[in-house]
Amino acid sequence: MPKRDPIAVMWSEACQLIEQAERMHRQYFKPSAPRGARAAWQPPVNVFEDDERYVIMVALPGVSPECVEVLLDSSSIIVRASCDVPFSPTASHIRRLEIPYGYFERRIQLPAMAFEVAQKEVVNGCLILNLRKVI
Repeated sequence: MPKRDPIAVMWSEACQLIEQAERMHRQYFKPSAPRGARAAWQPPVNVFEDDERYVIMVALPGVSPECVEVLLDSSSIIVRASCDVPFSPTASHIRRLEIPYGYFERRIQLPAMAFEVAQKEVVNGCLILNLRKVI
């Protein structure tokens, strides 16, 4: 059995980690301009389904629930709002900025069936949308 070169193994693992980080960055911070020229980010979501409903959980740290707009059309649900920095960044130096701010919009494709928003609540910084399947 041939020996593996440890440098080649470490290099391969490093390249895989870089590719994974770039994939995650593109997935969660994909810029778009749905409203004029404003940049947008897309919050991460989890989607669950059972026989009667779809449950969509959208991570929205620091977003006021009153600002969130939810639109349901025939093929998708759209969640959008704006998240502002909670203090004036001009008086401070940014040392780390991992939570995105500004306008965001997330469109989640739905299966080809009718839905209605049965419940909308915010729990621990996550918007929980219960979509009832209309038969």
